[in-house]
Amino acid sequence: MDAIVPPFVPVLLAAILLPFLGRRVGHALGALASAAVVPYVWLVSDGVYFRTTLFGFDAVLFNVDPFSTLMGLIFGFIGAAAILYSYASDAENLQSAFALGYVGTSLGAVFGGDWLTLIFFWELMAVTSTLLVWHYGGRAVRAGFRYALAHGISGTLLLGAIVWHFAETGTFLFASVPGGPEAGGLAGPVAPVLGAIGIGVNVGFIGLHAWLPDTYPRPHVAASVFLCVFTTKTGVYGMYRVFPDDGSVAVAYMGGFMAVFGATMALFQNDMRRLLSYHIQSQVGYMVAGVGIGSALAQAGAFAHVFNHILYKGLLFMAAGVVVYRTGEENLKKLGGLAREMPLTAAAFTVAALSIAGFPGFNGFVSKGIVISASHYDFVKGPFSVAGYTSLEILLLIGGVGTFMSFIKFGYYAFFHGSYDGSVKDANRGQSVAMVTVAALCIVYGLAPDALFAVLPYDVTDPNVVSHAYHTYTTSHILEGVALAAAGLVGFVLVKKPLSKLGRVPDVDNAYNPLTFYATRYLAVGVTELYAAVDRAAVRTADATAAVVTAPGAAAGRLVGEDRVSLRADMSTSILLVVVMVAVALVLVL
Repeated sequence: MDAIVPPFVPVLLAAILLPFLGRRVGHALGALASAAVVPYVWLVSDGVYFRTTLFGFDAVLFNVDPFSTLMGLIFGFIGAAAILYSYASDAENLQSAFALGYVGTSLGAVFGGDWLTLIFFWELMAVTSTLLVWHYGGRAVRAGFRYALAHGISGTLLLGAIVWHFAETGTFLFASVPGGPEAGGLAGPVAPVLGAIGIGVNVGFIGLHAWLPDTYPRPHVAASVFLCVFTTKTGVYGMYRVFPDDGSVAVAYMGGFMAVFGATMALFQNDMRRLLSYHIQSQVGYMVAGVGIGSALAQAGAFAHVFNHILYKGLLFMAAGVVVYRTGEENLKKLGGLAREMPLTAAAFTVAALSIAGFPGFNGFVSKGIVISASHYDFVKGPFSVAGYTSLEILLLIGGVGTFMSFIKFGYYAFFHGSYDGSVKDANRGQSVAMVTVAALCIVYGLAPDALFAVLPYDVTDPNVVSHAYHTYTTSHILEGVALAAAGLVGFVLVKKPLSKLGRVPDVDNAYNPLTFYATRYLAVGVTELYAAVDRAAVRTADATAAVVTAPGAAAGRLVGEDRVSLRADMSTSILLVVVMVAVALVLVL
């Protein structure tokens, strides 16, 4: 089938109409528009593209290849499920409109066939997601402001990389599009570095990640379901576009360290959504590692994990959201025994937890196994390889143990330990339908991995396509998954008591949030005081000049002693401040 319109068009139209409709009709329209993306992108033929101009340059608003198709399938599905969840969780129409706008702009980014289209929707994605956070008010406003700053920096760095690429190649088109450059990725020595750092903000590189646990626990529970999906996964897609051929060793190792760091920080958290936010960073680490390895097996694994992660992470935020919706509590220490009160939510959480941890029989086991296999067969041994395990493989396995530990903690304190004080209802009908549907897919793609393999860009079971044919349910893979679970259980038992005494563990934002706040304040004060000083000097100089012109004799008599010194000082200050302002302007321009 040929492309008729880019898939973001109906989604954005539904987002525009939604605030003006009733809740039921508006949310039904939004869910339908998002769900319609799934069959549409599945039926459009690979290689189809919709060419146009954007800002006077050649652009491709709809480029269909296996990578964008996979992203469209899962974005469309989870968008529809999240809209249903939003309706059932009492989200306002305007909030759901912002959320749907976020879905639409994300679709625009992943289906763009050129860098200009990608950065255009990348920035719109930052705007719509910021509005989604801000809509809730309260603590979400300041967190949303910091979120906007982080993604403003991300977009600026990526734009710089794209401009550099254009200077090298003379085109914004991807190499896979007719008329594009011969080589894929960002060209030149500088553009890939700028692009990796800019996109690194979105995917949560260590040190650039603090916006994630800072922002996602703040807004409405339904908003968090959208937020946990689109920004980081679009970032993984963007990272692939930067390194489509040979990957990057540095990016691969960053992914490995993200897997460990995120899981470790998650283990320290008591706020449910903050714990889940750190685990976004950890799981995205597996995807980033796959992109960095760069082989066909690794890239297929990275995007398989994108697909699966969207399912189980969306389900985890739904389950946590139901707990908050029904109890009003975010803190695990104030919960307990909810499995008896909320059996369906507890079951949904269990499916999602086993999926994200990579337990055999669930979808995370399939995709995580592909990435780990690629780190073993397709990557360098590294500085601390042991007993045939590469350095990167060891990092990913450690991240797996940390994941089991984190979700044993979550489930233990929220659902199984102790008893909840009072009676609480389980998920309502709409929330239940959304969770059960997503949970069913987590199981289906775990038990029938061929269904997942059918949407991957490469056939991971074909030795002619990948370096090492991947088979999911081998004895070694199953034993590995069970061993990680056992290690996670033992590890949690060992650290359970120390963790219970642990308070809030600081992250890098404890340093740079105050620094940014006061630096911005002093910059603002400095600029206003600079303007005031220049203004005073200019006024005095003008008054003195007017006095000399109108009454030379009298003015000359007054310009003695302190008055003359004062005027000279004002004039000197004025000149100095003007020079400083010009210098600052030149620095900013250059």
